[in-house]
Amino acid sequence: MYINLEEKDSLSVLENDYLGHLSYIYQNKPFVVPITYFYDPERKLIICYSAEGHKMNAMRKNNQVALSVVDVDGLTRWKSVMAHGKFEQLFGSEAKAYLHSFSLGIKELIARKELKELSFISEFSSKTINENIPMIFIIKIDEITGKMRRD
Repeated sequence: MYINLEEKDSLSVLENDYLGHLSYIYQNKPFVVPITYFYDPERKLIICYSAEGHKMNAMRKNNQVALSVVDVDGLTRWKSVMAHGKFEQLFGSEAKAYLHSFSLGIKELIARKELKELSFISEFSSKTINENIPMIFIIKIDEITGKMRRD
């Protein structure tokens, strides 16, 4: 049976995970890439970071993006959420503050869900900060929808 999730249930899926797939448009083509994210329930937005490159250039040109998150318990037991919103790059002290929230939030989620204590961002994200200066961005959610399937 498929059921539409209420907004609060969709937000709960978003809040209780940190891996998703970011969708964006570049040169009239859709792209989907895996990404580590943190949903900040107080600010009601998604925090991410990336190195400079294709994804960042594309989102600066077209700020309409989507993040998909799937919580799978089994073949016929899952929840899927799609958050549509607007990309906004942050700079300076504001970016540092958001990166701090991102890091603390992810570490807390991993400690709770996976019972692992982590110290550094490189332990849970494929991007290494030493490569380049990280680009911090947020997704301001315009709409969130979700579905679930249960036996």
